[in-house]
Amino acid sequence: MSLVWNREPYSPKRQAMSVERVVRTAIGIADAEGLDALSMRRVAAELKSGTTSLYRYVANRDELLDLMADAVWGEDPPQEVSGDWRADLAEVARRQRSTLLRHGWLGALMTSRPSLGPNSLRRFDAALRAAGALTPDITRASAVMALISDYVLGAVARELAEQEASRRTGMTEQEWRASIAPYIREVVASGDYPEFARSVVEADDLDFTDQFEFGLRCLLRGVEETG
Repeated sequence: MSLVWNREPYSPKRQAMSVERVVRTAIGIADAEGLDALSMRRVAAELKSGTTSLYRYVANRDELLDLMADAVWGEDPPQEVSGDWRADLAEVARRQRSTLLRHGWLGALMTSRPSLGPNSLRRFDAALRAAGALTPDITRASAVMALISDYVLGAVARELAEQEASRRTGMTEQEWRASIAPYIREVVASGDYPEFARSVVEADDLDFTDQFEFGLRCLLRGVEETG
């Protein structure tokens, strides 16, 4: 199988477009409308170019997705590793969360295809260096990074799902809570679900960042205790 990373980019004598411009246009479409809206024809229309011309720069939609993923992983500079594995791995997780929240379509790509471009590999390399202060065992270090990545993907998916629900319904979280408040009061008053009632009445209302940080602390503590 030929990979986009093995080939020299197409460079016509008259530079009407570039691979970078094609990729950035595609990212803009995906950010605004999701991957379902992304097609080679749509990108060509945004660039005011023929679809056939676009194929000179990018062979197909799958190749374009690979280039898009690598481009957004390269938006932040490579992470500096301090040697404090807990702080460094927490920073790895936070950076990944930030990138996934900026580009809501990226999580789906991470679960369906490996990202093997230079920016992706640099980030993974830095993450493994961070894990190296925890363990010299590369198998365990890789497993720790996979665990952290899975945690971040799950946490971000929940956050993005709420954003999508808000977009779809046109209601803010506060408006949605107000709409279901009468029902929740009935549930609490019924006494049938005492622990749920306690969570409603007594529990602190953590935002997504607070929840993420709590889960991350628990995860890293667990990693340390597994030895």
